[in-house]
Amino acid sequence: MIDISHLTKVYGTKTAVQDITFSVGRGEILGFLGPNAAGKTTTMRILTCFMPATSGRASIAGFDVFGQSMEVRRRIGYLPENPPLYSEMTVEKYLAFVGGIKGMDPRLLKTRVPEVMERTSIRTEAGRIIKHLSKGYRQRVGIAQALIHNPEVLILDEPTVGLDPKQIIEVRELIRGLGGDHTIILSTHILPEVSMTCSRVIIINEGRIVASDTTENLTRRLRGSDNLYVEVEGPEESVETRIRALGGVTAVSRRKTEKRRGNGYLIETEIGVDVRRDLAALVVGQGWGLLEMRPVGMSLEEVFLHLTTREEEVPA
Repeated sequence: MIDISHLTKVYGTKTAVQDITFSVGRGEILGFLGPNAAGKTTTMRILTCFMPATSGRASIAGFDVFGQSMEVRRRIGYLPENPPLYSEMTVEKYLAFVGGIKGMDPRLLKTRVPEVMERTSIRTEAGRIIKHLSKGYRQRVGIAQALIHNPEVLILDEPTVGLDPKQIIEVRELIRGLGGDHTIILSTHILPEVSMTCSRVIIINEGRIVASDTTENLTRRLRGSDNLYVEVEGPEESVETRIRALGGVTAVSRRKTEKRRGNGYLIETEIGVDVRRDLAALVVGQGWGLLEMRPVGMSLEEVFLHLTTREEEVPA
């Protein structure tokens, strides 16, 4: 649905985007993550035909963003960081106006405007002046204007910035609900946004893609091992020694626990080796108590800091 190949954008002596290549499949929600000035907004502006690239190519739904920009614009909905709202209009009239300038048939708009308001949960605000809405509702109106012409692709730039916690949750749920029907690129520097909304993440730093994968896979590849946390009620030295002897275990370290009974252990294993069955059999066979067992991964924050501070590339 979206294909970018060797895209580069240079401003004078500064390279904002450097030779980036990635694709987004139909119905996928992709998190486009990076620190400020990493190149996210420049990439979004190129995809939305706002500016040309210096070199490389990009296409949406098979149409080139440089040579076929009008076809691309018909197929994308764009929510910039500051939604393009006309504050003196009512919600309903504004959406009809946006549909009109996008070339929609007025007869179709009579049914499409109520549908989009229902989809974005702003139907009750249809007759209200936009400037009187809360920040959360204004953001929903911004998403509605991006959806009005039912585009195949949605490009959302920082969609929850400035919202309160309740509004953030509501907008995230809305975006998740749009996946499948629409291909979505969600550009953000808010880490929980990606892990709670997106199926895949691209991390960009200083204009270059430094990682592209699911957050789970990035965690495993960066650690070089799989981690497992257990709490076992049994003699510390014996428990640790016997766990170390299990096949596939590469390291064991003790962890503090607030429980009065049992001790915590962080177990590192070879990638792809599942020791849970053998571990459970060991604990039961020794007559110890297995109080907890769960996988442990790096947080997205740890992945992000690792890649954007060390600039260590993890190829796709």
